[in-house]
This record gives sequence, structure tokens and C-alpha cells, in this order.
Amino acid sequence: MTLAFIPSPGEGVWHLGPLPIRAYALCILAGVLVAIWFGDRRWVARGGRRGGVGDIAIWAVPFGLVGARLYHVITDPELYFTAGKDPWDAFFIWRGGLGVWGAVGLGAVGALIACRRNGMRFRAMADALAPAIALAQAIGRWGNYFNQELYGKPTTLPWGLKIDPAHREPGYHAYATYQPTFLYESLWDLGTAGFVIWADRRFRLGFGRAFALYVMAYTAGRGWIEYMRIDTANHFLGLRLNDWTSIGLFLLALAYFVVVGRRHPGREVVVQTSEASENNHFSGERQPVASPVAGDIGQDGSDDGGGVTADPSPPRGSDDEPS
Repeated sequence: MTLAFIPSPGEGVWHLGPLPIRAYALCILAGVLVAIWFGDRRWVARGGRRGGVGDIAIWAVPFGLVGARLYHVITDPELYFTAGKDPWDAFFIWRGGLGVWGAVGLGAVGALIACRRNGMRFRAMADALAPAIALAQAIGRWGNYFNQELYGKPTTLPWGLKIDPAHREPGYHAYATYQPTFLYESLWDLGTAGFVIWADRRFRLGFGRAFALYVMAYTAGRGWIEYMRIDTANHFLGLRLNDWTSIGLFLLALAYFVVVGRRHPGREVVVQTSEASENNHFSGERQPVASPVAGDIGQDGSDDGGGVTADPSPPRGSDDEPS
């Protein structure tokens, strides 16, 4: 008998009259709001316009939500399209089942559209958002806790997570406590955010390298955490599909980090075009404006065009990131 454990939540849904308030959705919403707030502070620190991340979120969040669900359904089709299953369940997002790489992948498409519409450098925006995305994941993982899902193997450790019998995986009904993989990943995501912030400050990463570092750090943790889980998943050569995804993305991000680091060892000089570009929409012009950091106008010679300039080399001891 395990004397110490993490208890499961008594309720995951509360009702305001006929309206259900689901903890899973609240966790995701809280993560999104924190990411927008923190991401916008980093974007402004890089020379961008305040509120720019909110403009990106209008496109990226719905794209990401659709992508997250599509990734889950495509990689686990047997949960919805086999005998005895109801395909309509694929639309019941509140029951759980969102794939992070679908969210990042299709969310990036939405962000790219928004960046082009608002005259923002996509790679600079990705770098600003990288640790903010990790924070959103850290918060969103608590939705799995309220749903009592995606836990690990049985354990007698004092921080084992007690799972109610109705939520236990087939073949594991005799076990009461399990590895709290949601907690492991939440803590890993917090560490990833801190690591990316530190590295970005220390090495002044740009041109998507901070985002690539986030991908490497996240996948390094997701790989061993995924290996602990016992929920239904497709396997290939003895590993879960998400493990292979983590390995592949880690290698791609590493290659990008090295190659781009050689071509662009610093940060972008220009991160955004003028807000006045909306007034020139019909003429197709984009007017560069003085950066609130550098106070000058110029071209950086990169392949993304001109716009607001950010000082590539601030005074020694300065800190251009939000505290």
C-alpha cells in the first residue's frame, strides 16, 4: 500500500447552469494567455511593436488548435475509425487528445500568414515566442491531470499519481498509483523556457536559432517522458511514434541551429516594418521606421526585407530581455 501519493482531482468539469466549464480547456486557455503576454514582452525587447504577438495569436491560435487535433487523430486513428468507435468523437477536443507538434506546425503557418500581413519578420517572431510556447505547454499539461490521462507506468514512489479506476488503462486496474508524466513534462517545459531565455541573452540568438534551441530542448525531454507512458500509441521498431517524431525533430533543429549559426551568427537588425504600412497597403509599400532601441533606419542585407531596426550590439551589461 502506497502511503504517499498525488491525489487525482475530484472534478474536472464545473457547471454554470447548463454551461460546462472544463479544467482541460482552462489550462490551455491560461497557457495561451501567458504565452501572448510573455511573448509580447520579448517581441518589444527585440524592437517589435507592442501588441504584435496579439496580432499573431489571432491567426496562430486557431491554426494551432486545428493542427493539434489533426496530429492526434492522424497518429491515433484507431481511437476513432475502427469497429465500435464513433468518428464524431474526433471533434470532442475537451476529452483530451492534442498533439503538440501539430499545434506548433500548423500554428507556425498561421503565424507566418500574420507576420506577412503585419510586416513582421517571421524568424524573429519565432525566437521571441520560443520560451513563451514552452511556458504555455507547461501550463497546458495540467489539463491532462484534470482529465486523468497520459500518465506513466505504475509506481510506488511518494509522488506517484493516484488514478481513479474508471480512468485506468486496460490491464492496469490492479494498480492505483502511476508515474505523473504530466508533471515531469510540465517541469521540463519550465526548464526549457528558462534555458532558452538564458541562452538567448548570453549568445544573442537570432534568425530562428532560439526557436531551434527550444525544439531541441523540448524533444530531448519529451523522448524519455514519452517512453514512460502506457496509454495506447502506435509503435515503430519498438518505439512509440512520438519518440521517433522527437528524434527526427531534434536532429532537424540541430542541423538548422548549426547551419544558420554559421550564416547569421548574430541577431536580425530589422524585425518589423512600420505600422504605417497599413496606410500603404494598396500601394504595396512598406515604410521602415526608427527602432525604439536603435533609433535609426537601415537595411541589414538579409533575405527578409527591411523594417524596424533593433540594436545588434547593446552597451555592455545591458539586458534587452524582459525581467
